[in-house]
Amino acid sequence: MCRLRNKWLLPVAAIVCGCGWVSCTSSSPKNYNSPTSGEMKISVDESFAPIIQQEIDVFEYTYPDAAIFPEYVSEVEAITMLLRDSVRLAVTTRELTAQEEASLKSKKLNPQTVKIAIDGIALIINKQNPDSLIRVSDIRDILTGKVTEWNQLYPGSKLGKIQLVFDNANSSTVRFAMDSICKGEPLSPDLRAQKSNSSVIDHVAQDKSAIGVIGASWIGNPNDTTNLSFSDEITVMSVSAADVATLSNSYKPYQAYLALGKYPLIRNVYIILTDAAPRLPVGFTRFVWSDKGQRIILRSGLVPATQAVRIVNVRDEL
Repeated sequence: MCRLRNKWLLPVAAIVCGCGWVSCTSSSPKNYNSPTSGEMKISVDESFAPIIQQEIDVFEYTYPDAAIFPEYVSEVEAITMLLRDSVRLAVTTRELTAQEEASLKSKKLNPQTVKIAIDGIALIINKQNPDSLIRVSDIRDILTGKVTEWNQLYPGSKLGKIQLVFDNANSSTVRFAMDSICKGEPLSPDLRAQKSNSSVIDHVAQDKSAIGVIGASWIGNPNDTTNLSFSDEITVMSVSAADVATLSNSYKPYQAYLALGKYPLIRNVYIILTDAAPRLPVGFTRFVWSDKGQRIILRSGLVPATQAVRIVNVRDEL
């Protein structure tokens, strides 16, 4: 455990496929000479490991001559690998900055971005914790250290000090907390990070005083194809953007509430490409953006970029 430190690319189908060998100076595997064959390494924000691994498995099954080797890392590492040209494709929750784009263009690389999904940041607590309703302002106060005890939020709580746990000190969830929740206000030095989303779930399942901050794709019930229930290892908190949280204005990161924008902690998911030639990076991006690839995202509980979502109003607290 460690302390935390304080355009749509238009559909890739628009790329015209050609033939012939195109050389490349990347240090990543170079044998990817068609959209559906060869091999390549990619970097993936670890928050999306379950989804992207499914995409890879189906892609490789569909195209047996293709081999994709993912590295599931923090978002900082995923983008760093892209900037160093050790990969030509990264999965992230943010677009490149102007400085990062300029750096890639100086290497004769032309970065392009494809939105593939909408994700939610989930807050999870121990099954024995009865207090599962929280405001965004409460989360901000915990993150910045203004609130440190459970009884400051829920008078009468005997759980003591709040232990807020992230997946990784360099993760996209930490960046979301700093940028979108705290609006740049420094995070408390008392926050903690595990090594992965799965380790956050394990920690919260054992610690009654903990709140875990993880990607929504990690909390689904694998036995529920409707995406209307969550893992039985933990409790998923309901979050309200209102000044006073009530059952009627608080939401869990169900797929429908992500799609409608009712759940307040949402973010986009992107594929960033630096190789627009008709080779494996483009082929895999096309697949994820296709009907088959988007259905994998739909089944994961996130909101696909190009697929309609069945809207089901879920008020399990009632």
